Parts: sequence; C-alpha cells; structure tokens
Amino acid sequence: MTDPMHQFMVQTIVPLHLFGHDISFTNSALFMAIATTLLIALFYFGVNPKTEIPSRTQVVLESVYNFITDTLRSNVGEEALPFFPYVFSIFLFVAAGNLLGMLPYSFTFTSQVVVSFGLAFSIFIAVTIIGFIKHGTHYLRLFFPEDVPIYVAPLLVPVELISYCARPITLSVRLFANMVAGHAMMKIFAGFAIACASTTFFPLAALPIAINVLLTVFEIFICILQAYVFTILSCIYLNDAINMH
Repeated sequence: MTDPMHQFMVQTIVPLHLFGHDISFTNSALFMAIATTLLIALFYFGVNPKTEIPSRTQVVLESVYNFITDTLRSNVGEEALPFFPYVFSIFLFVAAGNLLGMLPYSFTFTSQVVVSFGLAFSIFIAVTIIGFIKHGTHYLRLFFPEDVPIYVAPLLVPVELISYCARPITLSVRLFANMVAGHAMMKIFAGFAIACASTTFFPLAALPIAINVLLTVFEIFICILQAYVFTILSCIYLNDAINMH
C-alpha cells in the first residue's frame, strides 16, 4: 500500500460483540499485548539475581530504572517514590509501543489518539485523586494561589481550570501526532524510492532511500524522546498534586 496513512488503520483480527457493543480484538490490541509480554519477559529473564556479574541486558535495564528514579526524584521529590512503579510502567509501555512500531509490518498503537488519550486521562485522574487525598479541598488553591489579589479571580480561575483540564488533551496529542507525522514521512519517502526505481530514473531512488535511512535513525530517537517527554510531564503533573505551586 502506497497510502502513508494506511499503516494507522485499526483492523479487526477476532470479531467480538457483547450486548451490541463491538469489543473485537484488533491489531492495536495485539501489539499492546505483544509490548506488555515483551517487557515482562525482558525483565523476568534479563534481571537474574543469581549471577554475580550482571549481563549487558541487566545493566541497560538497571540504567533505565535509575534514570526514571532520578527523573521522578528531581522533578517531584522523595515523596513521589511510592508512585515510581506507575511512572516507570508508563515510560516502558510508551517506549515499547513507539519502538515496536518501527518494525516492518507492525502497528504503532501509540499513534492512535484513543490509546494516548487513555494513558493521559489515567494520569490526569490519578494526579487529581492524589492531590485531593493529600491536600483535601486546599488542592483547589492550585487554581487560585494564595497572596493573589482577589479581583483577578474571575480571570485567573477560569484560565487555570481550562489549563488543568486540557492536560490530558495536550499530553495525548503531543504523543500521537509525533508518531503519526514521523511514520507517515518515512512511508512517503519510501514511496518516492519505489516510484523512482520503477522508472528510467531509477538511480535517483538512492536519494530518498538515503533520506529514509536517516529518518529511521531520527525516528528511533524521537520514539525514545517522546516516551521521556510523556513521562516527565507526568512527573510535573504529579509534582503539582504533591507539592502544589
């Protein structure tokens, strides 16, 4: 298929219907299951406490573990460490979804806005619950900080409220838009290479192929970067819930 958007189509693998609702098992669900299974297997077999000298896989996994720990500690503080498993899982799941989509004939489930919004909305709900549990109704001060003149409340409160409620939207759009744009661009240049190779100007196909190789390397970097951005923004939102402004 030469259509660059065809790779983002959700296709039904096992059709299922329950009470009139379509709950079919799709390629998106399949690759989410694959990503989860691979992560579990990677940590189960990659981290072996029986060996005195850690393997390269264990060193890499421990480095990622320490990196996310330092990110959480530096952006939120020691009080946020109980939430580390949740933040760490989000980073791994998003990174796995992004990188898994780089494989030929795979599916990038993070390119689906419903998936990225689902992750972002879960973070939004979790952060809001944590904020009210820790601060009670004082958490509402997030929308109107202390020592702010009361006459600016009609302007400040709606702005802060809209900004707060827009967090899951901006967080999800940033992820899925980057994945769609990068993968579509790679498919477009691949189409250019095929088009040139099928004509008398086939030597010109080397140019889009070279560009696509560079785009592939760059897209791998973007996949990891977007997982990190998604995680660090989650940490910032968590910081608002724990420490407020």
